[in-house]
Amino acid sequence: MRRFRLCFIGFGNVGRALARLLAAKSAELRDNYGIEWEITGVATRRMGWRASDEAIDVSALLAGTEQTQTHTGINEWLAYAKPDVVFETTSLSPENGQPAIEYLRASLQSGAHTFTANKAPIVYAYDELNQIAITQGKRFLFESTVLDSAPVFSLFRETLPAVKIRGFSGVFNSTTNIILETMEAGRSFAEGVKSAQELGVAETDPSHDVDGWDSVMKVCAIARVVLKTPLLPIHVRREGIRGLDHRVLQAARAEGKPFKLFARATVNADGSVTASVRPEQIATTDPLGNVRGTSLAIHFELDTIPGLTIVSHRPNLQSTAYGLLADFINAVSPTDQQSGKY
Repeated sequence: MRRFRLCFIGFGNVGRALARLLAAKSAELRDNYGIEWEITGVATRRMGWRASDEAIDVSALLAGTEQTQTHTGINEWLAYAKPDVVFETTSLSPENGQPAIEYLRASLQSGAHTFTANKAPIVYAYDELNQIAITQGKRFLFESTVLDSAPVFSLFRETLPAVKIRGFSGVFNSTTNIILETMEAGRSFAEGVKSAQELGVAETDPSHDVDGWDSVMKVCAIARVVLKTPLLPIHVRREGIRGLDHRVLQAARAEGKPFKLFARATVNADGSVTASVRPEQIATTDPLGNVRGTSLAIHFELDTIPGLTIVSHRPNLQSTAYGLLADFINAVSPTDQQSGKY
């Protein structure tokens, strides 16, 4: 039986869902995987860098009533909390990935397995962070960054050796799905945003979603890790959904080719990658044509398999949290000791 000290950088909706999931799965983790755990540190903008020598009560943490010591900055926090595992779920910064990259770097250098739901550090610093993990004999994993908990990175890492990817396409953003479908019903863009916010999939400011940045970052993350090709957001043709009119959307749906915010990436003959994120009409006969509501999907074109489609049906906060939990189990499982290898 092994007991792991866990720390959270960011404790918003995803972090809180993960804490609840850990509590719900405690018996299963102990009985099936020999894993026991305790939370010793939580850091947020509101709370600051909070850490404890002893286990923090999860119920009090979720209720906002826990009382722990506040520290100055991540290095002091890590030194006091002494985590074996760090979960990072801070906000997306599509411009440069900071400050998440700094947090992940410090966590790995402290000797902790480190897992993130943040796409930007994968885009801007994957090679550096993965090399630190390998040097430290730890794992740096991020399955929640693209399709919540649906396997994308682990699929190629574990089950598809010697496969060549020719390209991929995807519907990567729940918020835009909801907005477009709301407008197809004759309602306004603003009403679509409100519907997505009420479902809990859109932020108060949905710009990263509706302007395509969320999908662009996912394309770049997949390109960097799975295609092993550095692709920056500035190299992806990007067009959001703000310019679409509800009458155009209704006509497209009636035609059987509704609009979706569609991501595409093609591997060129010289190994470079051409990519775009923009509204496209997709026939309902297409592998991704019936991805609706909050569902997300990706379709790979491979040399050995003509087409491979992964669909995450109606994912929620628990789905995203599960991706982080799965990374944790896979990292510390005695059957998975190949640290940091992709």
